[in-house]
Amino acid sequence: MKPLKILISAYACRPHMGSEPGVGWNIMREVAQYHQVWLLTRQDNVALIREELAQNPIPNVQVIDCPVWGEGVWKRSLFGVHLHYYLWQIRAYFVAKQSHQEVMFDAIHHVTYVRYSTPSFLSLLPIPMLWGPVGGGEMAPAAFWQDFSLRAKVYEWVRVLAHRLGELDPFTGMTARRCQRVQATTTDTADRLKKLGCPAVELAPESGMAAAEIERLAACEWPAPEPLRAITMARLLHWKGIHLGIRAFAAAQVPTAEYWIVGDGPERSHLTQLAQDLGVGSQVKFTGRVPRDQAIAYLSQSHALIHPSLHDSGGWVCLEAMAAGRPVICLALGGPDRQVVPETGFKIPALNPEQAVQAMAAALQQLATQPELGQQMGKAGQERVKTLYSWSQRGQTLAATYNQLQKVP
Repeated sequence: MKPLKILISAYACRPHMGSEPGVGWNIMREVAQYHQVWLLTRQDNVALIREELAQNPIPNVQVIDCPVWGEGVWKRSLFGVHLHYYLWQIRAYFVAKQSHQEVMFDAIHHVTYVRYSTPSFLSLLPIPMLWGPVGGGEMAPAAFWQDFSLRAKVYEWVRVLAHRLGELDPFTGMTARRCQRVQATTTDTADRLKKLGCPAVELAPESGMAAAEIERLAACEWPAPEPLRAITMARLLHWKGIHLGIRAFAAAQVPTAEYWIVGDGPERSHLTQLAQDLGVGSQVKFTGRVPRDQAIAYLSQSHALIHPSLHDSGGWVCLEAMAAGRPVICLALGGPDRQVVPETGFKIPALNPEQAVQAMAAALQQLATQPELGQQMGKAGQERVKTLYSWSQRGQTLAATYNQLQKVP
């Protein structure tokens, strides 16, 4: 593999974090094992990154500060964050252009944020570019909107409108057409990218796990078979579908079972009342938001993860559950649809709420009556995570991809 000079653009990038900041950091760290890396990131990430690099040096990494005025001000609203990101992309083009004159990069990889409907102006540079993995093309199926409150429906409409307006941005289409390769987290996003004119779209996971974390989760022992304990680990938002999980738990009618819901959010009072109304209030435990170590402890005491999310691009918690050897019950939507296979859990077709609830309930009943099935699925999940979702494997694959970009005419 020929060593190259790679510019990694990561608006979100911080060490020791999950979600998109973790994506930016881990991709940078792994790629640096094979190539020289220049990390282009926003100003409020730089100090933390340099502090980490001073304590734990990573050879072949240089950090490029890309400031945009008033970073703290923009974070006061979601709209402000997205506007700041757009402005940062413009600023990043000029900073990268100047750096390219000095370094002469072989390839660019824009890593975060990962909204397919927001452009990357770095595609204007005369350098082979990889974009992604990008997501955002996933939408909650229309049949499931019937359970949403008015506020939730407005949120979904605004989300759809924002993406469609983003698709009309000529710079978004430019990014899609000019990138030599684009990675999408899901088939839904891949379809939107193809409509934008992407010449080459491939599916690739957004999420990954470090080897140390995989080993840590693999050490979780299988709990005693009674009582059957299901767990959901998520923010309590309408599109996470936790109301479907509670309905499925109630429909399963396993008298001794427990359902732990780890997380907090605006839907908590509604979900608490739903559990009471369905007669399972004493079996459903809301822990609130807890530190990560405590969340992993709850996971280790559980037999299965219920993750009924309606539009996740990633689905980090599904990987964590599989790494811990727990089967996953999810809807066949978004990122979880690609992560979970029949050998590692239950992928429920998302036709309508009633059908999904009954199918999830049947899965819980099956795990309750066949405890060995859960352990079998858990072992298969652990192997799948090691093989496909370790950051080291992702880094090796990306390193080879950059070399392939050099051969694209």
